[in-house]
Amino acid sequence: MRIVKTFIACGLLLLALSCNRTEQKSVDPEFFDAVSAALSSDGTVNPDWLQWTREPAAYEVKDGSVEITTAPHTDLWQRTYYHFRNDNAPVLQMQTKEKFFSFVVKTDFTQSHQRFDQCGIVMYLDSENWLKGSVEFENEAFQHLGSVATNNGYSDWATTAIPADVKTMWYRFSRRDDDFCIECSANGVDFSQMRICHMYAASDAIRFGIYACSPEESSFTAVFSDMKVTECMWKAHDGQQPDQE
Repeated sequence: MRIVKTFIACGLLLLALSCNRTEQKSVDPEFFDAVSAALSSDGTVNPDWLQWTREPAAYEVKDGSVEITTAPHTDLWQRTYYHFRNDNAPVLQMQTKEKFFSFVVKTDFTQSHQRFDQCGIVMYLDSENWLKGSVEFENEAFQHLGSVATNNGYSDWATTAIPADVKTMWYRFSRRDDDFCIECSANGVDFSQMRICHMYAASDAIRFGIYACSPEESSFTAVFSDMKVTECMWKAHDGQQPDQE
């Protein structure tokens, strides 16, 4: 099994960051390069850093990207409104206890063309506690750019319609203690907030990464690239001060 070196380097970098909890600390590019250069040349998956939750039947690593080919009837959803529980989408994640960081990834879903095909960013803790952001195909006119927060076994879904011809999207996942922010970007530079939420099960170590799935009778190949971990880009609030507890 092979995996993107940059993705493994992200996990190693988070270990180093966890030794210094100063959230304003900038990631040293030279240090990041040194970590990348220290990885094994064959790109072997390190089970201490990067793990599949439900490994897909087909995936490929090449030219600094991960390609996941979805299987039909794969999805993530818990109970709300639909009254079903779907928990079989492939998820690739790293784990950390670091409390202040951001994770960025570019997604390409050019091959997505059937209803509900989706791919994006995820923090999957267990079947009843997870967070995701993605574009979900609807029809030839529009698709849903949205996010789902699942706490204690119940999912919500916040969306906005975007044109169906959009085929790439960047995401930035940020952590501040046990609060989280998902942002999106059309160019990887200018990010817009999609969601801020609290995750009750995310008080300590978390797992985060990428996912793709096809809930109905379809399959497509999602491409993930340009993955990186940085200092927390979701800055402290500069308005009303916190209540005294």
